[in-house]
Amino acid sequence: MDTDALKILVEKIRGAKSILITGHKNPDGDSMCSVLALGELIKLNFNKDALCVYDGNVPDMLDNVPLREKMHFCGRVNLSKPFDLVFVLDYGNKTHIGAAMPAVESAKYVIEIDHHKNDDIVGDLCLNNTDAAAVGEILFDIAAQLKWKRNSDVNDLITVSVLTDTGSFKYARRGDVLRIMAQLVDEGVKIEHVSNLLNNKPRKTVLTEASVASRCEFFYRGRLALATIDAKDYKNLDGRGEIVLSLLGQIKGVEYIVLLKRQKENQTGVSLRSKTHPVNEIAQSLGGGGHLNAAGAVVQDTLENVRNRILEIFRGVK
Repeated sequence: MDTDALKILVEKIRGAKSILITGHKNPDGDSMCSVLALGELIKLNFNKDALCVYDGNVPDMLDNVPLREKMHFCGRVNLSKPFDLVFVLDYGNKTHIGAAMPAVESAKYVIEIDHHKNDDIVGDLCLNNTDAAAVGEILFDIAAQLKWKRNSDVNDLITVSVLTDTGSFKYARRGDVLRIMAQLVDEGVKIEHVSNLLNNKPRKTVLTEASVASRCEFFYRGRLALATIDAKDYKNLDGRGEIVLSLLGQIKGVEYIVLLKRQKENQTGVSLRSKTHPVNEIAQSLGGGGHLNAAGAVVQDTLENVRNRILEIFRGVK
């Protein structure tokens, strides 16, 4: 990573009297654990307390991760006074930041750390790496280059970040993230223990995921698996329905998986996955984005209309 950029990073942290760290709305493992890991790194190396915040809902499976109590809901803290320094992590694009956006806009200085491709940046300084498997990987590299101290909480948080965003390494495209994990294990991280921290879902969530997967429809000679979640089931869903997507991805012959979630009467969440072909451009056509084989969008339309639109889009996909 550029040494001049890292010098600015250190200078801004040293000079800041108030620091805010946030990620995307409805945080997943990478977003939330990266926020907490950075907050702890700042505490360890600069003896400063950063305010870590989120908007939306945190999946139940993340309730047992280290330092969870330091993650505060935006609606329960005062964000009206401008912060000297704001970090925005793993946000993808501005629309995903949520209730912390006014604090980002009023900040004296903003640093973004992301692994998503984004042409509409919010940071005065961008420490981004679109080749990284997770923001946790970027934080590890920053800490290594600056010789920052890391403790067991930081190491476990980076591990959760990497495990969740790579699907336990299933989506890893480069060896760097595996080498980082090897170093963390050598330093004492127990992957089995960290993985077990995530086995924390309510019974109704697991049963809902199984029910949604069982009602899946298949199109185009079985290449497309499409599952829908109505408003009733959406309340019981933990996070983004990753288990549903994973289950359907195990079916022989399925190349694309689409999960539609009725979030509101005229708002539909779309999660897209593929085994080999890119789906990020499909997400972009719906107003979203993401990675080549894992992307999503939120569409202001009914679930039925979005479903019909998805089927028409995939009619032309090879």
